[in-house]
Amino acid sequence: MNSFDLLVALKQKGYLKTTRDPLWWPRSGTFWVIVGAILTQQTKWEKVEISMANLECAGIDSLEKLSLLDLESLAMHIKPSGFYNTKAKNLSLLANAILEAFSSFEFFCEAVDREWLLAQKGIGEESADSILCYACKQEAMVVDAYTARLLEGFDYSFESYAALQEWMVEGLLHNQSKINQLYGKEISLTELYARFHGKIVEFCKENSQGKKVNVGGLSL
Repeated sequence: MNSFDLLVALKQKGYLKTTRDPLWWPRSGTFWVIVGAILTQQTKWEKVEISMANLECAGIDSLEKLSLLDLESLAMHIKPSGFYNTKAKNLSLLANAILEAFSSFEFFCEAVDREWLLAQKGIGEESADSILCYACKQEAMVVDAYTARLLEGFDYSFESYAALQEWMVEGLLHNQSKINQLYGKEISLTELYARFHGKIVEFCKENSQGKKVNVGGLSL
């Protein structure tokens, strides 16, 4: 089995089932992805959406306005996401660092790289790849706890995030012509990585039993 086989199986099962965004993550290509990537750490996405709605109600509609919000107010708005004081500090630091280094969100998306993101406080590998893929629309394959659990169901285990990511990417790159046939078009790696990650998350959420994923419904 390789990641291409997994992609085919998930697509045959009807994933993605959501139509919330062409790249799956809500409001892809906007600064809200950066907000979400930090707020979703150690919490459910539903809580993140409440926090982001609070920010919108407060008039936050750009990275610039977010950077000017005082920490106390920011923490209050994102309280539903948990760890709100730490997340407020990290989010404010990141917003200001982006504007200082890149001047605008648009140029940030064009020029930022993974190394720069990983050097920022509160940004780990999954958060960095989420921002690169969904905010910046760069070629970055996000892997997460759902990905690891799904593959554990097929007796695959990986010693690191990098090893899991490499395995996922390798199977796709070796089968690009077949993937284009599968989708009926030439699909970009950005869209492929984004939607594949979304397929995995959706499947795992629907088929989880505690920390284990029931993979019986996938024919590989």
